Amino acid sequence: MYPNFTQKVSCFVVILLLYSGFAFCQTSISGKVVEASTNEPLTGVSVQVKNKIIGTITNAEGNFNLATTSLPPFTLVVSSVGFETQEINITGGISNIEVKLVEQAILGKELIVSASRVEESVMRSPVSIEKIDIRTIRETPQASFYDALQNLKGVEMSTQSLTFKSVSTRGFGANGNTRVVQLIDGMDNQAPGLNFSVGNVAGIPELDVESVEILPGAASALYGPNAINGIILMNSKSPFTYQGLSAYGKSGVMSASNRTKTNTPFYDMGIRYAKAFNNRLAFKVNASYLTAKDWQATDYRDQSLVNGTSLENNNNNVLNNPYYDGVNRLGDVGANVYNVLYANGIPGTGANGTSAALGAIYSTQIPQAGNLTLPQLLGGQTPLQQLDIARSIFSKVVPQYYLNAPGYAENALTNYPAKSLKLNASLHYRLNDNVEAILQANWGKGSAVYTGADRYNIQNFSIGQYKAEVKGSNFFVRAYMTRENSGDAYAMGVLGSLVSQSYLQTALGAGLPSFLNTALTQYGGALLQAYQAGLAGGLSQQQAIQAASAAANAYAGANNTQWLTTALAPGIATANQQYLPGGTQFESTVSDIKTKPIPNGAKFLDKSNLYHAEGMYNFTKLINPRVIELIAGANYRIYDLNSGGTLFETQDGTPTGKEFNIKEYGAYTQASKSFGDVFKLTASVRYDKNMNFKGQFSPRISGVYTVAKNHNFRASFQRGFRIPTTQNQYINLLTPSVRLVGGLPLFREKYNMVGNAVYEQTAITSSSLQDGSLKPYKFREWQPERVQTYEVGYKGVIRNKLYIDAFYYYNRFLTFDGVTVLLQRKDSNGPLTDLLDPTKRNTYSMPVNATQTVKNSGWGVGLDYVLGKGYTFNGNLTQNILNNNAELLKNDPSFVTFFNSPKYRFNLGFSNRDINRTGWGFGITFRHQSSMVWQASVASVAANVQQKTVIPAYSTLDAQISRKITSIKSIVKIGGTNLTGKLYTTGWANPSVGAMYYVSITFDELLN
Repeated sequence: MYPNFTQKVSCFVVILLLYSGFAFCQTSISGKVVEASTNEPLTGVSVQVKNKIIGTITNAEGNFNLATTSLPPFTLVVSSVGFETQEINITGGISNIEVKLVEQAILGKELIVSASRVEESVMRSPVSIEKIDIRTIRETPQASFYDALQNLKGVEMSTQSLTFKSVSTRGFGANGNTRVVQLIDGMDNQAPGLNFSVGNVAGIPELDVESVEILPGAASALYGPNAINGIILMNSKSPFTYQGLSAYGKSGVMSASNRTKTNTPFYDMGIRYAKAFNNRLAFKVNASYLTAKDWQATDYRDQSLVNGTSLENNNNNVLNNPYYDGVNRLGDVGANVYNVLYANGIPGTGANGTSAALGAIYSTQIPQAGNLTLPQLLGGQTPLQQLDIARSIFSKVVPQYYLNAPGYAENALTNYPAKSLKLNASLHYRLNDNVEAILQANWGKGSAVYTGADRYNIQNFSIGQYKAEVKGSNFFVRAYMTRENSGDAYAMGVLGSLVSQSYLQTALGAGLPSFLNTALTQYGGALLQAYQAGLAGGLSQQQAIQAASAAANAYAGANNTQWLTTALAPGIATANQQYLPGGTQFESTVSDIKTKPIPNGAKFLDKSNLYHAEGMYNFTKLINPRVIELIAGANYRIYDLNSGGTLFETQDGTPTGKEFNIKEYGAYTQASKSFGDVFKLTASVRYDKNMNFKGQFSPRISGVYTVAKNHNFRASFQRGFRIPTTQNQYINLLTPSVRLVGGLPLFREKYNMVGNAVYEQTAITSSSLQDGSLKPYKFREWQPERVQTYEVGYKGVIRNKLYIDAFYYYNRFLTFDGVTVLLQRKDSNGPLTDLLDPTKRNTYSMPVNATQTVKNSGWGVGLDYVLGKGYTFNGNLTQNILNNNAELLKNDPSFVTFFNSPKYRFNLGFSNRDINRTGWGFGITFRHQSSMVWQASVASVAANVQQKTVIPAYSTLDAQISRKITSIKSIVKIGGTNLTGKLYTTGWANPSVGAMYYVSITFDELLN
């Protein structure tokens, strides 16, 4: 039924098209738009009827013609990026209007929609808002518009790949941030199985970007679940307003000293074409492609923090820690020979978990001793006595010896492809001056590496989004679906572990039987020799047996490690020849594992879908907005999970069963009242319901007080919430270190967490085991995360030269969503000390709510100053702090907040886009952030809990120079990022980012 979702809506749009027809044009207007200081014609200027859909653009000579059914009087709005907008009153059909646009610096002049879902001045926004537009994108020294977002106040960016970067605001940064919602033309750009957008890997082509608005902080009151820490609205260009052909080519060098090859090229290109017919029908098509060799992650410090090791003293395991856990060394697992041979402790053949070694000790007859077994020879009369003696002999013969596989540097398991192919197209039809119908398709495919609970290589990952929409000046109705395909993605940690298992099997396979044969022969020989010597020395038979047992035990204890290492040496040599990088079996084994789905391989399967419908209506035409401006909206959403049983739990609990669908719906209303031009009061409320959780209300109230036109003071309160992600609800994934399970009650039942109790890892200590104070974990109701946000701020323009934007916020997370690690004995009847042995316990990572309130706050200030003659300076500084971190750790040492934000961060910029009207321009950006603790699910539990996962402070310098060549309607840009070349990393286990140097040329038929 779901694939027909957008088809039905598309049919509705087509019916509207068929029955609309072309309305008879009542008014015709024509004219010309020129640049005020030079009288040169301006191309591509928007000419639109105010508060209507209908409009047109100027041609290459600056001329325009507009036919509208709107009856005079009405107002024409003439606008272009970088020029002051003009409004012209029309009283009848007019020809030969001449409009002169004046170039201006944009200081508080932008219009935004994200703050209140209605168009308003950024100066009077009730909450913090950041925006970049076409001019900003042209001027930025960053290699892409998405990278330029990190220049904005309060915006942080985690770089996991050249093509995959995650935006965070106001703390709680993440690789793949589920707290920030990214919308492209109103469509939630998240991958349904991941619940976060994959940066701009499958996003919007740069040539089609009109603007990007970022709303830091909670936005749930209008945008619903998950917009708890911010929302990103990416708006594409209308084919009515931005017509013609545009294209770009960009190439350069990526340089980082830690990479396999320090300097490698990258290539980025794109093309866009749009055409309108009679200002009624229009279409656009876009394509862009990027390819490069990505940044590499090469941190080999030991995060196990055991056996006297630390992050500082055991880089690349120079101390030979058998439990070494390198940050970016994968598959560094091992096997305790004692545990391998002991198995379940029951003598047998090795089948069904029995111990073949104990079986040999228990049942092998000794001809020299009258065919008695060793346990019988040592006095075992009953089977139980003989079993105890066999286990005792085993403990003397077999040493506690840990053989660890060497593991694999991350760059041995991937060649770091960075690719991004984006294709999109849309068809637009204006039914009349007020209503426009749109059919749109966005499709992207890419390759990148990202950091989650593992390091994932997402090769040939794709997302398709398909939308049908009808919108007017005061409403919209849209429906879309998102189809995700994980392609050839695989988990590199799982891959490394499975290759290491092949290594260990080869290393141990022939050696362990040889060792057992040697050990038992030597033990038995020593026992008989000492027994005979005792009898010859006059000892009684019982005394001789006891003396012989002691002698044999001492002999085995002194020599068992040598016997084992000698027996294993040939197998280890073979394993090295076969499974180390470059070995005879390495490439074929890696290739085989990459093609097999988890848990038998490393392939990550996910073809989850999302279906969404929503609408909004502004009552402006029914209620005078001077009295009150009222809007209302609603949405319905379905997540259709489909990971082939590799990622999500199934309804029947089997790997081949059908996975779950998750249904959500919500509705909201907002009312605003302006009291002259002095004060504006806005209040909104939203209700949302997810099938697995109770309904949630999200209110917001705000006020903006304006003084002397250009000074605006604001205050707001709102409550946001975040419904747990699809993974937090239904994930069931075994990683190299832990099994990730969802927080829903079904997992407690599936893994018998009540019948066979689980215990919080941090509560398990030697003392708690000895004194009996260790108690089973008590499960609580798991709820959506809720936050209360208070914010005050100021926006002002002084003498049309200086723009100031400042804010302070305070958050209280009432049901903070965190993670706890639970341990469970594999043998429910085993001793509690089994919880200390990784081979005798199950380890689960499960989302839970904090039992206490999490508080954070911060402030920021941004300045833009016009120096004159086109020179501008800008800077911003932000602070984010976790207010009660010490209290949280004192009350619950196991709780991890994942706050992941630097205390201080600032940006400085200096630019001129057209120096003395020569066409030359430049831009310089300096960025710095302080050090921070970055807690991550890929980090070891010890490193997270002890807050050892520190990301050092770093600074970057980016710059570009450009030349506008009007004769060929092109801009040539030469630039570079991180020009100092000093490597930096933005998150735990993330790659080290180096320098980029590039040259680009952009052609735009509408370039003025």
